[in-house]
Amino acid sequence: METTTVKLYSLNYKEVKTYMFALLFIAGNIVLPQICHLVPGGGLTWLPIYFFTLIAAYKYGFRVGLLTAILSPLANNILFGMPPADVLPIILIKSTLLAGAAAYAAHRFEKVSLPVLVGVVLAYQIVGIPVEWAIVKDLFVAVQDFRIGIPGMLIQIFGGFAVLKAIAKL
Repeated sequence: METTTVKLYSLNYKEVKTYMFALLFIAGNIVLPQICHLVPGGGLTWLPIYFFTLIAAYKYGFRVGLLTAILSPLANNILFGMPPADVLPIILIKSTLLAGAAAYAAHRFEKVSLPVLVGVVLAYQIVGIPVEWAIVKDLFVAVQDFRIGIPGMLIQIFGGFAVLKAIAKL
């Protein structure tokens, strides 16, 4: 299994770089969902709103990841009505879980590997299921990412690995 040593950061809220990187990743999380929504069911299948949150939190730490996790879905909802307001709390919770899992894994392992990214994606999804179930009161809906969103999770893992590897020395 390929492992890449990466230069990781843990930026704080007092640094301008924190907000610059967050804006960059938020922009990515605005553009990518728009591309995926060109295909019917693209959002549910490809889970694009999470992709740059994973990269942001893994590479630049929890604070950049958290800003990306919260502001991306809110901006998309305000600008495009997606995600719809009724699922926005679930997306925000799962995005925050992803930011936490990615930042923790980066800090803990200090490198990027496919098994670590599998763990990150499974962590936020598995922890997110009971939370979503409590909100929507429907287990079938709560597990829909595992029914419909497997391609998106695979993109997060393999695409995330490729992007993190590409920016490893930055």
